[in-house]
Amino acid sequence: MPATLTPAQLARDLAVRDLTDPAAGPHAVQLVVDQAVEALAGLWSCAVRRHPGERVVTVADNYDHLGYDPADVTRDARYTRYVDAGHVLRSHSTAMIPAALRALAANPADDVLLVCPGLVYRRDSIDRLHSGTPHQLDLWRIVRGTVTRADLEDMVAALVPNREWRLEPRRHPYTVDGAQLDVRHDGRWVEVAECGLASPAVLARAGLGNGWSGLALGMGLDRMVMLRKGIPDIRLLRSTEPAVAAQLTDLAPYRPVSALPPVRRDLSIAVDADDRAEDLGDRVREALGEDVVESVEILQETPYARLPAQARARLGATPDQKNLLVRLVLRPLDRTLSDHEANVLRDRAYAALHRGSVHHWAGLTGPRGTAGA
Repeated sequence: MPATLTPAQLARDLAVRDLTDPAAGPHAVQLVVDQAVEALAGLWSCAVRRHPGERVVTVADNYDHLGYDPADVTRDARYTRYVDAGHVLRSHSTAMIPAALRALAANPADDVLLVCPGLVYRRDSIDRLHSGTPHQLDLWRIVRGTVTRADLEDMVAALVPNREWRLEPRRHPYTVDGAQLDVRHDGRWVEVAECGLASPAVLARAGLGNGWSGLALGMGLDRMVMLRKGIPDIRLLRSTEPAVAAQLTDLAPYRPVSALPPVRRDLSIAVDADDRAEDLGDRVREALGEDVVESVEILQETPYARLPAQARARLGATPDQKNLLVRLVLRPLDRTLSDHEANVLRDRAYAALHRGSVHHWAGLTGPRGTAGA
């Protein structure tokens, strides 16, 4: 059985505000959803059915019913937040699609747009563009009849009007002829969605067999709002600072409120040999939350075998570990940290990340039996 969330962790995760939910207050994220639905409903003159779904879903709906292989690495507890053996916090908005398809099979319509927006739970690295609780939107057009790649391209064009876009081939277990949608922004390509023709096997599992086909698209809502408004840091989307929050109820260009200086701390740590940036991000979020951390960047990685004896001793490293040089960038959105505050946060992050037996603290008192800085 995979590692599961503690009751406290589950309560914390379920308490996070879903910015796509109008009941939790207006937000620019909802405007992006509404505009996307309006564009596609107008393009096809089809029925629209919204299925926001529950945050806790079955493993079957999150993976099996979408065609994921039982051995797929994404099922690992490193990437998925298990509530129990049979349930997870949805890791993507596509987890709401199987239930929406079953509801359509029970109450058919010849041409319908399924709309599934919501907060999802990811294990991700920490930087200005990524969050452990991003928002996504799945849009699936299901028809009695046949849809084609040309229909998919029409769908994309309607969703990103007046933008240069491209489709790059990608494989998804729930699509045929899958692709990644990138848009041109400030001279570079930015990924905003994944799409393709809906897999006939996924439709059939839900009770939509012969005669049905569809288009499938999943969009990152946070990224779309940031592109539309020119927002530089994903944490701003949840800011309660009045001067920021007042700008998050429309899609007008964002006006910077302040440019508070970052505080950087470099950490030399010993971690398990298979630890990745996502693992570090998860542990730092657990220790500090996301409000004060701008990024966690791995600057250098050295296997145990290549570490000099002096470095092994300094870290208290063991042969099943490696050394990482990590840059922790701290920048609350509403204030500047003092050196003392930054050092306290540095030590909390260090305690969460370092797996060696010798510790070096930022001039503060560490656990018994450790070394001072």
